[in-house]
Parts: sequence; structure tokens; C-alpha cells
Amino acid sequence: MGNTYHIRPLTIEDFDDLIVLWDRAKLSYRPKGRDTREHIAGEMAVDNAGWIGMFDGDRLIAFVLANFDGRKGWINRLAVDPDYRGRGLAIQMVGEAERVLADHFGAEITVALVEPENIASKNLFMKCDYKIWEGMYYFSKRKHPDV
Repeated sequence: MGNTYHIRPLTIEDFDDLIVLWDRAKLSYRPKGRDTREHIAGEMAVDNAGWIGMFDGDRLIAFVLANFDGRKGWINRLAVDPDYRGRGLAIQMVGEAERVLADHFGAEITVALVEPENIASKNLFMKCDYKIWEGMYYFSKRKHPDV
């Protein structure tokens, strides 16, 4: 690899860089709902998640959201800049999310939801020793489409 990147918690000051990363990584987000600056600032103010960024200098190159619901740790919103893919950064970010969930929140179970067509993420989590639970269904109920 040769390059050393640094990992740190994000703050709301990183919001614009996070949106740029999500765009570059083609990760969908809801700019009129749960992914507004105000909404994310509110989420960051609650101590139930690690907003974790990896940087090359000042450039945000990877992100993962590690949520704790009181029972399980959840890995969400994993994104790696396309210019940095193939370097093992996603594996590092999963490991950092697991560390934060275990050390900060005491999580003993860590899970991730992956869309069926996202083969790269399926392969990533299998490389990280996650097991697929066949027959599980994801249900959601939304007040409006932007949440």
C-alpha cells in the first residue's frame, strides 16, 4: 500500500466533504430529509454512533457510520472514494467500526444490511467473517420518502 491514511471521528464541519464522498461513491442519500446538514448535526449530537472518516491529508476518502441500538452494532453508509478502491480501505473501515462499537458502546454483535445487488459489499462482509442470514426480510415504515 505504501500510503498512510488517518482515521478520525467526523464533525458537522465535515458535512460538505461527506456529501462529495457519497456523490463520488454513488451512495444514495436524502438531501431533503435525513441527510440534511441540520439532521446530521442532530444525529452527531447524540452519543449512539461513530461517524468515522478516513483521510488522505485533508481529503475524505472513506466513511462508515457505526450505530448502536442498545443491543446490536450496525454498520451503515460505508463508502470509499473510487480513486482509492482496491487498497483494502473498506476492510479497515469495517474494522474501525467494529472497534468503536465494541470499545465505546460494548456491542457484542455487529450487523450490516446489504442490498441483494451489491455484490462488492456482500464479498466485503464475507471477507470480514460476517455470515449471511438467509430468509431475513427488511421492513421499513416511513413518514415521507425523504427520511
